[in-house]
Amino acid sequence: MHNILSVTEVNKYIKGILSNDLILSGLWVRGEISNYKHHYTGHRYFTIKDENSILKCVMFKSHAASLKFNPENGMKVVVNGYISVFERDGQYQLYVQQMQPDGIGALHIAFEQLKMRLYQEGLFDREHKKPLPYLPGSIGVVTSSTGAVIRDIINILSRRFHNFNLKLFPVAVQGESAALQISRAIRKFNELGCVDVIIIARGGGSLEELWAFNEEVVARSIFESRIPVISAVGHETDFTIADFVADMRAPTPSAAAEIVMPEKAAVINTINNLNTRLVNAVLKKLSLSRAKLDAVRNSAVFRQPYNRVYQERMRLDLLDKYMRKALETNYEKQKARFSMLAGKLDALSPLTILSRGYSIAKSCKDGKIIKSIKGIEKGDPVEINVSDGKIKCTVDGVEGGAYGTGKLEL
Repeated sequence: MHNILSVTEVNKYIKGILSNDLILSGLWVRGEISNYKHHYTGHRYFTIKDENSILKCVMFKSHAASLKFNPENGMKVVVNGYISVFERDGQYQLYVQQMQPDGIGALHIAFEQLKMRLYQEGLFDREHKKPLPYLPGSIGVVTSSTGAVIRDIINILSRRFHNFNLKLFPVAVQGESAALQISRAIRKFNELGCVDVIIIARGGGSLEELWAFNEEVVARSIFESRIPVISAVGHETDFTIADFVADMRAPTPSAAAEIVMPEKAAVINTINNLNTRLVNAVLKKLSLSRAKLDAVRNSAVFRQPYNRVYQERMRLDLLDKYMRKALETNYEKQKARFSMLAGKLDALSPLTILSRGYSIAKSCKDGKIIKSIKGIEKGDPVEINVSDGKIKCTVDGVEGGAYGTGKLEL
């Protein structure tokens, strides 16, 4: 009977064959990334494909840590590794140890990816840029202590403003530890608060040599700095992430020294000009004020101070005259009206009637005026009012008359 193998034994056997193959033990493969997954453990799972086939790949965390860019679906890459079998699933796959973009460099892709991400976060926005001090009391420089950059900066500052105050924080400007040193220097200057402006600088070089200034840790420290930062990295044509985040970009370290500190002679000249302008302004203001004082002093108000009072007194007298005349006119009108009403009232007065020979008879019992013979009887006491007094009488009789009239006999 034939020897029967288990599934595990078959997969192990195939794995052994693949592992012993020299070509499959270290090969380079070109393809396009698809189904890319970045596992939370740090491992990367994906496939690479061409027009006809696909190849499953895995890149473990230890190898992925060396990547300078973030792989993405659709990106064409060249990968290096070995073919082996994942025994549990019985699938062969490429265990990737190195990866680089196909055509364009990994550093260039990493630069563009970080630049886009930081741009979207707003680290490059103009609103975050801090103004540079016009005349800094102290200048902090983050660069190598042995390079030509610091000597150039010192030489230029010495020519422009010989009594400048400079504090150097020496760092490595290239290499694996450079980015952390630069970031730490920026944070330390902010912690101490001993400078008014910071220059991060290095001379020109390749993209690899300038890479420390493209690291995210440097960009974050520049953005978080409370002190204005000038980026002066490389030559005028070199651009780094630090240039985009910094408050000011200088094309060269020498230009940074010229930007950060004005020429002392120019400052003195400016001060002298401002002093002259200030003196002239004060003299002009004094002259204008003196002219205003003279104009006020010679004005009619000060030459004849009581004239306005006299004018107002005359106006008051005139108003008093008009008021009195108006009161007299109104008095005469009211007097005439009163006389007219008094005449009307007098014509209707009972006394006037009595003066013409008439009399008014009243009953002594109730004091009412006697208008009729009704209610009057013989013997009733009666009072007769005439124009010059009263007559007390007693009724002797009552006699009716024609047309409803009657008379009393007293």
